[in-house]
Amino acid sequence: MAASVARSQLTPLSRQITAKPSQSDQTPKCIVRFRPLNIPRRFNVTVKASINRNDEKIGGNNNKTAPALHPQSILDDDDDEEDAASKDSLNSLPRPLSSAQFSNFVSDGSRLRVAYQGVRGAYSESAAEKAYPNCEAVPCEQFDTAFEAVERWLVDRAVLPIENSLGGSIHRNYDLLLRHRLHIVGEVKFAVRHCLLANPGVKVEDLKRVLSHPQALAQCENTLTKLGLVREAVDDTAGAAKQLKDTGAVASSSAAAIYGLNILAEDIQDDCDNVTRFLMLAREPIIPGTDRPFKTSIVFSLEEGPGVLFKALAVFALRQINLTKIESRPLRNQPLRSSDDNSGYFDYLFYVDFEASMADQKAQNALRHLKEFATFLRVLGSYPIDTTIVP
Repeated sequence: MAASVARSQLTPLSRQITAKPSQSDQTPKCIVRFRPLNIPRRFNVTVKASINRNDEKIGGNNNKTAPALHPQSILDDDDDEEDAASKDSLNSLPRPLSSAQFSNFVSDGSRLRVAYQGVRGAYSESAAEKAYPNCEAVPCEQFDTAFEAVERWLVDRAVLPIENSLGGSIHRNYDLLLRHRLHIVGEVKFAVRHCLLANPGVKVEDLKRVLSHPQALAQCENTLTKLGLVREAVDDTAGAAKQLKDTGAVASSSAAAIYGLNILAEDIQDDCDNVTRFLMLAREPIIPGTDRPFKTSIVFSLEEGPGVLFKALAVFALRQINLTKIESRPLRNQPLRSSDDNSGYFDYLFYVDFEASMADQKAQNALRHLKEFATFLRVLGSYPIDTTIVP
């Protein structure tokens, strides 16, 4: 492969990613639990009125009170007002940050600000809150926007998905890791539990279409097929719940609570082992240590030739360093190269995760060895392995 990027200095870097455990030979069976239709009460408080006996008007000087009024008795009169209040409640939710809004973005500065892609109720928001409890989660329209928000000091961190156990790698974020100069400072694994949502009063048999992110629809294909629902892809799962009208949505239980929807069925994913790995990104790397298991992420390119990739991976095998992930991506903005037999090929970048800290001498030696024949090498992060048990 031809050199396509200038040789870079090794950059000691970031923090946390976890090795995937080996999967069992037998896939666990998921049980889809359908909930009985349960339309929540629109009021859950007792209403009392004070009545003046002299003029029969509420709020007189007499302290006597009338019997409690059942909320249902005033529903019809207040339907319009309540619908307006419901719309106001949804409008009060934070809107996703876009690149055009950067100059107007203001934070109260009291908590760590963490960017994620999507809207309120997205799985990414839950992952951000798991990675940084009590943080101020900031929704962003696109992955690019989250990267830029960190670079421009509008937020302190970003938590973005990089891999799903069923859907595979999120290639867009691999490309953005190279384009931007952020450091991986951690990772978090989050179990994805899809729910079938609908507006109050809508039953499963009333649904004809269902909205969600393409990956979420694919992960629930068997259940949605059995229900005979037409699938319609949208940008994200929580966004589907937010715009729900006469359709169903595949999203999280959090989205149901936020947007006032009923959960018709829980755990509708086809495979219970549905886990997304998120990267925690920051402007500055963390200092790698050896006090606990660490992982390091790198990206490199190679000259074209037989056995070159084997030679690159051998620098780790020779030092007993375990590789946990390898991903290849075509090198962008490079013309298709021709070979001796006139067949074209691409130059590639290789993303590799390995179980070792950059504070470990054997990891440093491995990268020195790799740098001898790599045309480009960059350390994306060196961080503690996430060993948490995914529920």
